[in-house]
Amino acid sequence: MMPNSNSKIHRGGQEAGRRELVSRSLQSAQHCLEDQDFGTAYAHYLLVLNLAPELKTSVKETFQFTLFKWAEELDSLARIQDLFNCYEQALELYPDDEVICNSMGEHLFRMGFRDEAAGYFHKAVKLNPDFADAKENFYRVANWLVERWHFIMLNDTRRNLTYLKAIENAVHSGCKSVLDVGTGTGILSMFAKKAGASLVYACELSKTMYELACDVVAANNMERKIKLLHLKSLDIEIPKHIPERVSLVVTETVDAGLFGEGIVESLIHAWEHLLLQPKPKNQDFSTGDYGRVIPASATIFGMAVECKEIRRHHRVGMQEIAGVHLSNSVQFFSPTYGSAGSEETVEPYTTEKLSRIPGGYVPLTEPCQVMTVDFNNLQELKSLAARKPWKLSLPVTEGGILDAVVVWFVLQLDDEHALSTSPIEETCWEQAVYPVQGLPDYSVKTGDTVLMEVCCQDCYLKIQKISSLSSECGMDFSDRDDTLSLGNEAELCDALAGLQTTSKQDGNAQVCVLESTEIALLNNVLYHKCFKAAMDKVLSALNPSKDSQSMDIDGHGSGMNLRENQNKSFLDVAPDPLYVLDVSEGFSILPIIAGKLGPVRAYSSVEKEQHQAALNVISEANHFPKETLEFWLSHLEDESAVLQRPKSDKLWSIIILDVIETSGLIQQEVMEKAAISRCLLHNGGKIFPQYVLVYGMLVQSESLLLESAVQGTEPTLGFNIAPFINQFKVPVRVYLDLSTLPCVPLSKPAELLRLDLMNPLLNSSSREVKVQICKSGQVTAIPFWYHIYLDEDHSLNTSDESSHWKQAAVVLDEPLQVQVGDELTLDVQHHKSNICITVKR
Repeated sequence: MMPNSNSKIHRGGQEAGRRELVSRSLQSAQHCLEDQDFGTAYAHYLLVLNLAPELKTSVKETFQFTLFKWAEELDSLARIQDLFNCYEQALELYPDDEVICNSMGEHLFRMGFRDEAAGYFHKAVKLNPDFADAKENFYRVANWLVERWHFIMLNDTRRNLTYLKAIENAVHSGCKSVLDVGTGTGILSMFAKKAGASLVYACELSKTMYELACDVVAANNMERKIKLLHLKSLDIEIPKHIPERVSLVVTETVDAGLFGEGIVESLIHAWEHLLLQPKPKNQDFSTGDYGRVIPASATIFGMAVECKEIRRHHRVGMQEIAGVHLSNSVQFFSPTYGSAGSEETVEPYTTEKLSRIPGGYVPLTEPCQVMTVDFNNLQELKSLAARKPWKLSLPVTEGGILDAVVVWFVLQLDDEHALSTSPIEETCWEQAVYPVQGLPDYSVKTGDTVLMEVCCQDCYLKIQKISSLSSECGMDFSDRDDTLSLGNEAELCDALAGLQTTSKQDGNAQVCVLESTEIALLNNVLYHKCFKAAMDKVLSALNPSKDSQSMDIDGHGSGMNLRENQNKSFLDVAPDPLYVLDVSEGFSILPIIAGKLGPVRAYSSVEKEQHQAALNVISEANHFPKETLEFWLSHLEDESAVLQRPKSDKLWSIIILDVIETSGLIQQEVMEKAAISRCLLHNGGKIFPQYVLVYGMLVQSESLLLESAVQGTEPTLGFNIAPFINQFKVPVRVYLDLSTLPCVPLSKPAELLRLDLMNPLLNSSSREVKVQICKSGQVTAIPFWYHIYLDEDHSLNTSDESSHWKQAAVVLDEPLQVQVGDELTLDVQHHKSNICITVKR
């Protein structure tokens, strides 16, 4: 009996010791938290939870708080490995905690690990489908991971059928082993297996898409028949990954500019290392022992166009904006401009679906063949990158303004099957757009020639040095030859005089590269006029004597400069300046407009040195005293705390906030920024905008459905893909052009929500709105846009044709049948930047 009772006493002593240690550790953790020593507090909590798992529920909230604070500290110290170790320890203790999962995802996302972040956001949403933060994070990252074109392409029955028939032809003619490069969802691999290929391999670099393909292949009972590799095709080795060379490579690693996804590089590698030898020319017998590629070849076409929408996103179209002169000493370019001084590889084109571009486009030339490429010819593929740039000339058939060269291609899958991405075809594809920039004159007339230089470089088709040649010059350009066929020297001189290139530009000009949305903003005349009028109203009210002090920017009018004027009027007593802060995103000339409105200290929050230099040149050109414009970030010790007083004893007269993203969503944390801003305004000061009204309407739109989710198994030819890829669908589509969206309005526009930045009592994060149906149909989506009120007299509509903002739309999970006269109730919720709309009968 004695040994047994001893062990009980021993266990009792251990238990008492454990309880004592847990109690002391909890007290120590509490003291550490009071002293803001989060690292030590976190270590104490880890000890407590390992010793006393029964306390998990009671200390959970304090533990989370400690973890997040310690993680912030580790992040600021760049102790990244320690940070992730902490989260892994926390998730071992709380594996089903959606808040910790979401926070881990946020850290991963900020560090660029989007694939991994998505996994944590997805898990957090699965654990709690109503957790708004995780849902919003997942929707944002889903757009990166599974790009929206996956849905559009999988819904394109014609494209899927054409690929299936070409693959069937190849397999039936003897190609029994297949490698699918960049498999995505695995659809082409499944086509090959269905066609009868005995061996099918597929590779995919994206972790998210690889895991998706694994699920899809398993759901279609092909997991034992298709070998999936989480690899870049360039890293595949024989026999390590696949046992021997294959007879067919299928791929659709092409973008709107054909080469932008690296098809040339991956096919050179495939021909050298993974494919059987190609069939010798003029040999008709069975192709089984030879290698081939689908697509077999491609032909690229191009034409010059006039297009106001492209123009306003790539060229600043005026010399004066709301009274501010844009100096000739600054040249603005969009990122596609080749010689805009960028060292890194920038995509040399943008993409547009021309059939849906606002305002349409006018072809200025006939379509012209730019080049062809044979994907079954290794030597041709290898010579592409080494080929010298060649010249191309397109005769102008319609006079107009030269805004862009537009490019598309015909993908010849085999001798019988082709896919075209032409703007006049019904296609899921966009076209590549090469905006024309840097010319002194963009007008062309019938008989002129558009000239350009073409090359393949850095995995891209580049079209550069676009210019025009007047018909009076009489030059004959051959688009097949690198040399110009010219008569005598005099003719050459005449021709060069007529050739418009950037050489006429001021060589000393300050180059400023802006995003295309920033250029569209500069071109938005109404935006700047409204801001000028609204700022003038506030500044006049705060400084009634302002009118006699406003700057004589133009250098004429009053006959004396600002300083003389002030000396005479105020006997050398300089008026106290009013402070204006612009914290809107990106490049903005609003501080310079404000600086024109009297004795103002205007602070710009632009970060890029190139942008600051351009603003300095513009303010000098407008004869501003040097102290009028300052760069706010250079005054801050902590750039994350942008909203603070201008000086310890001063407050702001105007704070300009960005409320709406160009994508059509509300900026994140805008209401929190407004709350801080209200505390930094002096009496009579204003936040711009003062309030925003959200408008929306009910529409029927097949396009939005096809762009948002795969519609069952019919478009994917019976294969079960939809449930897997649709996990990545997002309820809100962004970057829409409502003016050209194919849709039928079923209701009139209705006010959905008010966001008041000056008067928070007028805000509500949720609201019910009753909407009358004015046309029978199926409600598939609710597009929404904003009326931005700077004050009661000055507002901007983000759906105007001059707006630099795009629109967004909530897409319903299930279309809703409605009749004229029905009344629906919309439940509208606003959380951070997310607008959620649910429809009730």
